[in-house]
Amino acid sequence: MPIRSARTIVFAALMALTVPSFAAEAPCPPILDHKFSNLLDEPISLCQQRGKVVLIVNTASECGYTPQYDGLEKLYRRYRDRGFVVLGFPANDFGAQEPGSNKEIAQFCQINYGITFPVFAKSTVVGAKANALYKELATKTGQAPQWNFHKYLIDRTGQQITAFESAVEPEDRRLISLIEKLLAAR
Repeated sequence: MPIRSARTIVFAALMALTVPSFAAEAPCPPILDHKFSNLLDEPISLCQQRGKVVLIVNTASECGYTPQYDGLEKLYRRYRDRGFVVLGFPANDFGAQEPGSNKEIAQFCQINYGITFPVFAKSTVVGAKANALYKELATKTGQAPQWNFHKYLIDRTGQQITAFESAVEPEDRRLISLIEKLLAAR
């Protein structure tokens, strides 16, 4: 009996050494290896979203597409428990349609649309001054935003990135079908 107990202890010790390597978090996909401040000026690593299907959207409060906030929030609430997240990036790049401060943007999103998905501090999403994430998204897809509410859908591995023009509504069947397909893939 003592020999068996010793083997059990050694086996348990070996398992304790090897199991964490199986359970370790996947490395952060390069496309998500960025940090941004949120609207409350808290630094957030996008690596927190690794393993999720991610929809990245450049937003604006005074745009004809601004009502898409409602659809984005509905998408987020519908699929978040399955590993989906929407990330909002307010920008004043198109028609000066996001003139407010981060605090004003936060209030607008909460009061008008009850936004619960992560929204980051206002930044530039096009041109030489575009934030690093948007430069990378434009390079990888060959499509920089042409207006507010341009969307990039990223698979769980960070490898497949699909761009959707601003006019593609969050409820659009093409977008929803791809989200569901990416969520089903493991």
